[in-house]
Amino acid sequence: MNLLEMNHIQKKFDELMVLKDISFHVKEGEILSIIGPSGSGKSTLLRCATMLETIDGGEIIYLNEKAAYAQDGTVVYAKGEKEKQIRSYFGLVFQNFNLFPHYSVLKNLMDAPICVQKRDKKEVQKQAMSLLAQMGLEDKASAYPCQLSGGQQQRVAIARALALNPKILFFDEPTSALDPELTGEVLRVIRSLADRHMTMVIVTHEMDFAKEISDRIMFMDQGNVIVEGTPQEVFDSDNERMRGFLGKLNKC
Repeated sequence: MNLLEMNHIQKKFDELMVLKDISFHVKEGEILSIIGPSGSGKSTLLRCATMLETIDGGEIIYLNEKAAYAQDGTVVYAKGEKEKQIRSYFGLVFQNFNLFPHYSVLKNLMDAPICVQKRDKKEVQKQAMSLLAQMGLEDKASAYPCQLSGGQQQRVAIARALALNPKILFFDEPTSALDPELTGEVLRVIRSLADRHMTMVIVTHEMDFAKEISDRIMFMDQGNVIVEGTPQEVFDSDNERMRGFLGKLNKC
């Protein structure tokens, strides 16, 4: 079953078309990594998928429910309870954590499940503490984000996304703000989620990680999907732009 379908997606900023007729789907339990050079449209695609940006063409479908679709030359978005339901299907982990600085770690995890999902406080707290233990952060529940390392903050951000019980989790370059040692911490957590068959879409510049963890990989360049397939198919591709991208990485 497809958890997510994005069909013929177009997005422009002013006159610049940054996503050009992009289509893909994500099945339940699948891990899709999106790679490509800076400015290729990877993060914009994720922001469109999570409805932080509006699309200018195409359709977005979660679990057979249309989140956005073209009608009479414009794009219409789901509203009201339907929009709320669709938004509950996904979580997003940002590259810069986006934690609430004035909330404790525990309150960062509990706020949305209680205020948005209207869930029972005791049940939410129990789940939050379990997630912190899963992240190796059970002793940081009363700490504030400024008291944590970057790796710890990102692990809290992942736990916060999981606290909403999403069916699919999006990561927008989750390690780009971290040094190599802290990067390892976060990648280990994502690997553990993969072991639990969490459905994930990961925008990343960690090529070895993408190759190891992904069921499928999309290589984007200049707003287009250039190569898509299994890790072996993508990294062994003889596509000129793909080879050029990997060649530049190998020189770094």
